[in-house]
Amino acid sequence: MITYLVKYHDKLLKALAEHIEIVIITLLLSVILASVLTILSMYFQWISKILIGFFSMIYSIPSLALFAILIPVTGLGRNTAIIVLVMYNQYLLLRNFIDGLNQVDASVIEAATGMGMSRMQILVKVRIPLSLRPLFTGIHLAVVSTIGIATIAATINAGGLGSILLDGLRTLNVNKILWGSILSAGLAIIVNAGLSRLEKHMAKR
Repeated sequence: MITYLVKYHDKLLKALAEHIEIVIITLLLSVILASVLTILSMYFQWISKILIGFFSMIYSIPSLALFAILIPVTGLGRNTAIIVLVMYNQYLLLRNFIDGLNQVDASVIEAATGMGMSRMQILVKVRIPLSLRPLFTGIHLAVVSTIGIATIAATINAGGLGSILLDGLRTLNVNKILWGSILSAGLAIIVNAGLSRLEKHMAKR
């Protein structure tokens, strides 16, 4: 096992870098899309139920099935994986974003309205600052979920740590299976621990 690490460390590092790149791109696109949809939901309350219901349905579809559905349209590779991951993240992000913003005390909103603030000003200056923890919780869940599902995305040639693991399963190479599993799980554990610590720090503040 150690011998494999020494001999093929470059391949392992490349797969790890690809995995992290997929996670970062997915997270950026997911947060941008979720932010736009959340703002629409703040202006039109009925939209929030439709969006959460729709993405809840998407989230219930197994990842391999959703990959298979998109392959005829977007083909094999990283782009398809990122599209699927972004769609999955919308349920986690929207649920936390919308719930967090709606949980702000109504009296605070009324006071801000009485001061002459517009809906956008109330959102930016009142709702978001008072909802940082649930907003961050949504991002936290999305990151950890993305790391896990991105491993499965190797089945459609998206690269990442899943490629090491799947190649090991295909060839019955124990070293590849172990290192693919260790790095995938290790990345998720480290990121989750770091984000949990940051979330606790935010709660204390």
